[in-house]
Amino acid sequence: MQPIKAYAVAFRLWTPAASVPYERSTRRLNSVTIESKLIPFMDAISPSSGPAISLSQVNLSLGRGAARVHILKDIDLHIGRGEAIGLVGPSGSGKSTLLMVMAGLERSDSGSIVVADEELTKLDEDALARFRGRNVGIVFQSFHLIPTMTAIENVAVPLELAGIPDAFERARRELDGVGLGERLSHYPAQLSGGEQQRVALARAMAPGPSILVADEPTGNLDENTGRQVIDLLFKGHVERGTTLILVTHDQALAARCGRVVRLRSGRIETADQRAAVGA
Repeated sequence: MQPIKAYAVAFRLWTPAASVPYERSTRRLNSVTIESKLIPFMDAISPSSGPAISLSQVNLSLGRGAARVHILKDIDLHIGRGEAIGLVGPSGSGKSTLLMVMAGLERSDSGSIVVADEELTKLDEDALARFRGRNVGIVFQSFHLIPTMTAIENVAVPLELAGIPDAFERARRELDGVGLGERLSHYPAQLSGGEQQRVALARAMAPGPSILVADEPTGNLDENTGRQVIDLLFKGHVERGTTLILVTHDQALAARCGRVVRLRSGRIETADQRAAVGA
């Protein structure tokens, strides 16, 4: 997918307008010191304050006729506000598709999808675009920066579309925050892969979304560069209290999240099912 097309799909042109049977980490969010001055867009939110995302009996199939494939099967998933969730599973298990459904980029065939108190299945495409602009930051594996724009212009785009008057100043602060304060006027082709992903991360966080989703954000990076990007991703999650959903094949990376959700063949695995597979 071309960068401009991918960006258009994700953002479009918009104007302002239970129990959990999955793995939980023993890491405590409040073990990290959070200063209020580092949360410019929203108050820190406790994972216990209610669901940021609630999926009930979600199904999705792609293709037609004999080629139709059932991708997501009866998905029930509830994610608390401020949680960090790692989505893991074999290739083709439905991880990225589930992430796109939660971000409002893919429509399900059936079921309920409530994100940030909004039932996404009831929104048309324009309303979904406005919803994403207000609530969801998206980080792609392939960066999807606009090649004819500088780093600061790429980050300012969603802010300008939202009608924010100090878009470039906000964009500058975000780039400073990811260590690119000296690369503001560089075009994507003049940046390394790690720098491009940091620009993409700054762009995702600039509007102050309550939910941040990342699809294999280190997939195109070397180990050291990927670690730097992930550290910045979790730093933003902790400091701003965002809900983070991270798709990864890296088990160690998933373990940094507060909870790990495993998919296999389009279904969320329970502990008993994982034990049976491993037996």
